[in-house]
Amino acid sequence: MRRPRVPAPEDFTAPSHSPLVAARLGLWLGVAFGLCFGTGLLSHYIQHPPGWFTWPTRPVNLYRITQGVHVLSGVAAIPLLLAKLWSVYPRLFVRPPVRQPIRLPAHALERISVLVLVCAAFFELVTGLFNVAQSYPWGFFFPTAHYAVAWLAVGALLLHVAVKLPVARTALGTSLRRRGGAAGPEDRDSAGRRAFLRTSAGVAGIAVLATAGITVPWLRRVSPLAWRSASGPQGVPINRTAAAARVAVPPDWRLEIVWPGGRYALTLADLAALPQRTAELPIACVEGWSASAHWTGVPVAQLLRRAGAPTDRAVRVTSLETEGLYAASTLPAAHASDPLTLLALRINGEELSPDHGYPCRLIAPSRPGVLQTKWVTRLEVLR
Repeated sequence: MRRPRVPAPEDFTAPSHSPLVAARLGLWLGVAFGLCFGTGLLSHYIQHPPGWFTWPTRPVNLYRITQGVHVLSGVAAIPLLLAKLWSVYPRLFVRPPVRQPIRLPAHALERISVLVLVCAAFFELVTGLFNVAQSYPWGFFFPTAHYAVAWLAVGALLLHVAVKLPVARTALGTSLRRRGGAAGPEDRDSAGRRAFLRTSAGVAGIAVLATAGITVPWLRRVSPLAWRSASGPQGVPINRTAAAARVAVPPDWRLEIVWPGGRYALTLADLAALPQRTAELPIACVEGWSASAHWTGVPVAQLLRRAGAPTDRAVRVTSLETEGLYAASTLPAAHASDPLTLLALRINGEELSPDHGYPCRLIAPSRPGVLQTKWVTRLEVLR
């Protein structure tokens, strides 16, 4: 009985499997991955800054923009990755060049890079989607794993590009010559290739448009899949409620300001009696959503000066919350001295609700939402 013949790449003749389609999709996917990786690095370093890293306070929407680009480029990469895999899956049927041993290492390197790249890319995109939904059905810490696998994905991508660059350059160069009418008859499959590429780009565009309202306010009406909007307590969404944080404000609450050699305390009435400043600042969360509000409170630098504490150092901000991963945050010196960095008492003209951080919360320009500490009880000026 004759065994069925194993398919070969030349058996797949659909225009969507052409080298030109694979090269174009690879180029688009590379741009999406590059944006996602670069902005993801920024987000990670802002939250876990190495000693050499600094992040500016202005423009106030800077983090809102970079994190929005991070999430939206990841959303765009999903349909592009699926289209890319569809275009190249016939290559899985390429047999190893066993009769040409000298080519075996390159063949194996290509296969390994593809395997690592696909696995890492799917891990990043799938776990990223779960993160924006604030669902974590796994036992590892998402930021650490996401950061580590991102480097693995980029390394595999660079290796894959190095291996496939000659093929991609040939395909793209041939397309440019045909477009210029230099040589060769009209490709009968060109219409099919264009249709597949336009469909892939269109699906990616629709995915971005359907979710862009999370961070671009004027797109919220046409973004049905935006998982956050202006809805929420006092017109601004929240990720963590006071009940979830198990926060109970004691009747004798005080704001404590400490520094090497000094200590100062204020009641809520003391804070409310100080000169107040109002600033329009965004809450921009790592999940990609953001919303602006008018915050009213006392600039942190003003509080430190009133207490007699140094104003040119980093400040550790501690919450009444005791069990959360972000119950405390470190405010870099540049942010602590910025006049728009407030210990806010009011939002949009109203006293802070418990879910927004009553009795007071930190709000600083160009900072991730997880570092805008709520239910503040202590400011510690670091050495």
